Amino acid sequence: MTTLTTWTRRDPFAQLDGLDALVRRSFGPMTVRTPVRPTGFVPAAEVLRDGDDAVVRLELPGVDVERDVTVELDRGRLVVSGERRDERAGQRGRSLGEVRYGRFTRAFTLPEHVTGESLTATYDAGVLSVRVAGAHVGREPQRVSISVGQPADVRSDAQPEGEQVDQA
Repeated sequence: MTTLTTWTRRDPFAQLDGLDALVRRSFGPMTVRTPVRPTGFVPAAEVLRDGDDAVVRLELPGVDVERDVTVELDRGRLVVSGERRDERAGQRGRSLGEVRYGRFTRAFTLPEHVTGESLTATYDAGVLSVRVAGAHVGREPQRVSISVGQPADVRSDAQPEGEQVDQA
C-alpha cells in the first residue's frame, strides 16, 4: 500500500486573522482594518558596487516591466514600484499556489549628489538592474585606528555626561 504525504506550508501569522476578526466583531465598524501580514509580491533586491557606480538589482520574473514598472528618483531615493499581475486569475485547475502577485514598492536611499541623469535601467532574464553612475565617487571609507588600553584623551576625574558630582 502506497501512502501519499502532502506537505503543507504553514503561515505563522495565520492565527492572527482570527484575533483580528474577534477585535472587529467586538468594536464594530468604528475600527479600520489594516492588513495583519503582507500578502503581495515583494521582489528580492541586492545592491552591488561596480567601480564608482552602484547597481541595484531586483528580481522581477513574470513582470511586464514596460507596462507595470516605474523607476523614479524621489527626494534622494531610488523608488521602484509596480505590479506583478496574475494573468491566469479565475482559471480552474490550480491546486497549489505559492507564487505571490500584487503591487510592490522598493526604495533605496541615494547620495545627495545623484541626479536623475545618473540613473539607467535595463531588464534582462527577469532581473531589473538600475545603475547609479557615480554613487561612490569621493566616498571612500576612512579607516580608524584602534588603540588598546586606556584612551589618551580621557582624564581620570572625568564624569559620564549628564552626571554631576557633589562638592560637599
